[in-house]
Amino acid sequence: MPEKPQNAPPASLLFESKRPPLDRRRFTSPAVEEEIRRVAGGIGNPELAWLFSNCYPNTLDTTVKFRLVDGRPDTFVITGDIDAMWLRDSTEQVWPYLRLVGRDEKLKLLIAGVINRQTECILLDPYANAFNYGPTGSPFDNDLTEMKPGLHERKWELDSLCYPVRLAYGYWKMTGDTSPFIEKWKRAMKLVVKTFRQQQRKDGRGPYRFQRVTATYTDTAPGGGYGNPMVPVGMIVSIFRPSDDAAIFPFLVPSNYFAVRSLKRLSEMFSAIFHDPDFAGSCASLADEVYESLQRYAIAEHADFGKILPYEVDGFGDRLFMDDASIPGLLSLPYLDCIGERDQVYQNTRSFLLSGDNPYFFKGTAGEGIGSPHAGLNKIWPMGIMMRAFTTSNDDEIRKCLEMLIHSNAGTGFMHESFDENDPKKFTRSWFAWANTLFGDLIIRLYDQKRYLLK
Repeated sequence: MPEKPQNAPPASLLFESKRPPLDRRRFTSPAVEEEIRRVAGGIGNPELAWLFSNCYPNTLDTTVKFRLVDGRPDTFVITGDIDAMWLRDSTEQVWPYLRLVGRDEKLKLLIAGVINRQTECILLDPYANAFNYGPTGSPFDNDLTEMKPGLHERKWELDSLCYPVRLAYGYWKMTGDTSPFIEKWKRAMKLVVKTFRQQQRKDGRGPYRFQRVTATYTDTAPGGGYGNPMVPVGMIVSIFRPSDDAAIFPFLVPSNYFAVRSLKRLSEMFSAIFHDPDFAGSCASLADEVYESLQRYAIAEHADFGKILPYEVDGFGDRLFMDDASIPGLLSLPYLDCIGERDQVYQNTRSFLLSGDNPYFFKGTAGEGIGSPHAGLNKIWPMGIMMRAFTTSNDDEIRKCLEMLIHSNAGTGFMHESFDENDPKKFTRSWFAWANTLFGDLIIRLYDQKRYLLK
């Protein structure tokens, strides 16, 4: 990092808060404000402390709509510069606040409201990835699929149904509160499992298809809207990736690992909360089936790295070796508790992902990291750098990640979707709440576990 010039103005003037004024914030949590003071006060680098203080509360400051409906909390969470709620983003945007709910009842209600809203979204359409606040219309209403009022976009992304399970399970484990898990939630979760089974495609292609009239090939599904050919080997088809880009091979490996973890969590919840051994057993058996298929079809021998995980497979023996920085990706599997960080196949895969052999690993004068076809070539994703820090215990590697993340903000005070490998001022998405809140979560984890790295 460049040295601070002599006679420079004090840090308080160099780094003025980028948060909205108090009266314009969407939601304020005393527990979150106290956490900001606690952690920022222990960070030696003033720019890093400033970034943390701006980013960590960004979801609450700018993206949430909280209300009570018939006495039950309801929370709609936009992704940032797109005025719609993704099941994936909304989970991760509030995830870093879960640890604080014991100190803030209103924050607890807000997160319960996200679970309630996600329940309504799944019941509206389990194949949709993004939803509007109401039947307001969508720029994608002309997509060649079964669009409904209330949908923003209807791309089938397997991970979209895994994230609500992650949030519900995390909330239950943190609070012991079962009030969100009413009959509607049970129906939604059973619909999740039904959709997973449909997309195993043992009995035909299932009810979902999607096409879009577009010049961007990643925005529409091949094969008449059903995706490229596959063999029904037990894994679950995901027509689109977490980046909202079309998959090349239909079995997206990291999302199938995420589905295994989600099904095991559902099995535990239905057994402990509802005393429903039949459905709990059904979830567990499906998890075992998908996992066994992953072990058979989604581990491949690489000439230089040994046994590694491909990003996508099709059951025919075809494999795609790459990673996408959106989550879940291969790099992020330990972060999502889908695979152990020390697992040898994961370590081999990680070495591949962070090398020039990964076609979406970029390295320039501004940093290095995994990108995505979604943002184009030579664009590094800060979330990919964060996942690199989350999945290592090596202090030097974490320091390197922190330096790149600080540099990537380009004076804006926030994280972005991506930045040019040679110029952080060339970035995409100035308001991307998930990246901001995830960065805050990383800093808190380092403060609690490796505070010396922040001093």
